[in-house]
Amino acid sequence: MKLLNLILLCLLVETIFANTTFEKEITSSVNEVTVFLKGAQVSRQTTIELSKGVQTLKFTKLSPFVDTKSIQVKANGDLIVLSVNHQQNYLNQVKQSDELNALKEQQKQLNEEQQLQQTYLAIIKEELEFLRTNRNIAGNNAIDLTNLQQTSDYYGKRLTELKLKEIDHNKKIEHLKKEIQNLQQQISALFGVKEFPSGEVLVKVDVKQAGKARFVLSYLVNNAGWFPSYDIRAKNVNEPVQLIYKANVRQDTKVDWKNVKLTFSSSDPKASGVAPQLQTYYLDYNLLPPSYKKAINEVSGRIFDDNNQSLPGANVVVKGTTIGTVSNADGFYSLTIPNKVDYLDYSFIGFDTKTLPITSQNMNVKLTPSQLALDEVVVVGYGSGSDYSKALQGKVAGVSSRAKKEKPIRIRGTNSLAVPTQQIRNQTTLDFKIKQAYSIPADNKNYTVDMDAYELQSSYQYYCVPKLDRDAFLIAQITDWEQYNLLEGEANIFFEDTYIGKTLLDVRFASDTLDISLGRDKQVQVTREKAKDFTTKQYIGTKKQELRVWETIIRNNKSESINMMVLDQIPISTLEEIEVKIEELSKGKYNKETGEVNWQLNMKPSEEKKLQIRYSVKYPKNRNLVIE
Repeated sequence: MKLLNLILLCLLVETIFANTTFEKEITSSVNEVTVFLKGAQVSRQTTIELSKGVQTLKFTKLSPFVDTKSIQVKANGDLIVLSVNHQQNYLNQVKQSDELNALKEQQKQLNEEQQLQQTYLAIIKEELEFLRTNRNIAGNNAIDLTNLQQTSDYYGKRLTELKLKEIDHNKKIEHLKKEIQNLQQQISALFGVKEFPSGEVLVKVDVKQAGKARFVLSYLVNNAGWFPSYDIRAKNVNEPVQLIYKANVRQDTKVDWKNVKLTFSSSDPKASGVAPQLQTYYLDYNLLPPSYKKAINEVSGRIFDDNNQSLPGANVVVKGTTIGTVSNADGFYSLTIPNKVDYLDYSFIGFDTKTLPITSQNMNVKLTPSQLALDEVVVVGYGSGSDYSKALQGKVAGVSSRAKKEKPIRIRGTNSLAVPTQQIRNQTTLDFKIKQAYSIPADNKNYTVDMDAYELQSSYQYYCVPKLDRDAFLIAQITDWEQYNLLEGEANIFFEDTYIGKTLLDVRFASDTLDISLGRDKQVQVTREKAKDFTTKQYIGTKKQELRVWETIIRNNKSESINMMVLDQIPISTLEEIEVKIEELSKGKYNKETGEVNWQLNMKPSEEKKLQIRYSVKYPKNRNLVIE
């Protein structure tokens, strides 16, 4: 009987241990990162020594901004992946840097010093009030002149001492306030405005045979991104344009990327132009000529939090494009704006993204804190059966297992798993793989990575619309530009080894030829004036006729010949009773549909050319017509 009980006890203990799941903490590092315009896909690889049986592997010290639905686990070993679970560890919050802790300690000391100075100031105010209350000694008839003099001297001396001390303490308090404010801005730049829990991924596995297994954990993470920018260099109009393609990357995922393989990924490029565009000029009664508002080509300002503290490292992006920038240490930003865009997106870690219409050249923005959404996803697989591929064809991605060749893994499922792949599952298609390893710290600062450099065969032409802008723009015209996979972004322009400013490389609406503006050239002078001597109004029968003459003068002050395109326009009638007659175009090419007049000029050094458009408008004399 005792032997039977002993056997039953052993069986019970064995059953308990068989059903016990051991938990093993895994430390891994980031190996590869694919950075998207918003967000990044992080990959961690590690080899783990596993014992036989069911156990849980806890991948720790992950970013608190992991997208739980994007988690993928790939295993290579004699095992079955049973489940993947994501959680936040509030007890093990992201460790703050030594620099940040030192700044917080310094801030604490300054706050204590400020409080001490305010206490001194309060004591001085009490003593001043005491002196004022007791200075009236006129009611004391027994006081003599000597005592009166002594009292007056004491009162004046003590009042002076207290007033000087009051001024000194006020100065110290103001100085401390500025130091505390500067420290707070530095703390915000290093860590944002709050602490975050660390992320963890729990992977439950059933190990069939003890040994080493290789795991690849990948997931999408927020608070990272990149945008393109360029350096465009042209020595002169006889040599190719050199274009340096750069990625501006920043991340504050709370986990440093040390010596990782970087890939930058983006959406399909679209093309556009930056030069000003004419509107069709229609003539009709009570219809005004086209109104050309001054386009907002650059927006600048500062970004604050809800406490009016500057936010360094905040992102500003032209909505629907890859054109963006990052605010500096004072929260200041400046961004070049393309044509035909209306909104800017403002975002910062831990704050709600704000989309605002472009209403001014100066836009100061206040962002409000957001709550960190913490949700959890669990993916479970059970297994037997031999049809491995069918078992994993489901709707939720996340788990992939691969066994040794001699022992293929068999997993049963209920249409709940999908085979994950190494493809990047997003809507972008352009990948830029960086050949050397890079380190990007989690400090939300902007880091520039040179991705590529090209020499672009170009033709050069000057472009001017004097009705809108009297300056001449130098345009580099590039063919076969599609092969370079360019994205829209800001570009620094260097011409003749001199930095001349910024422009936009905007390829969203470009055609076969990509026009890159190399900026304004003041050596090409353009004027456009109405010739008043020819502006007349006369009556012919029942009709009224008005004559308009516009003269444009172009002078090439450069020491070399230039090609130049000049645009102007003639109004177009929408009614039969309004007749527009063109009398002079100075050999310009006329577009009947839009009214645009185009001159293609070749100008020698110091040459001057005069262009004239002359047209008359005839309409009923009992009607009023506004003619430019």
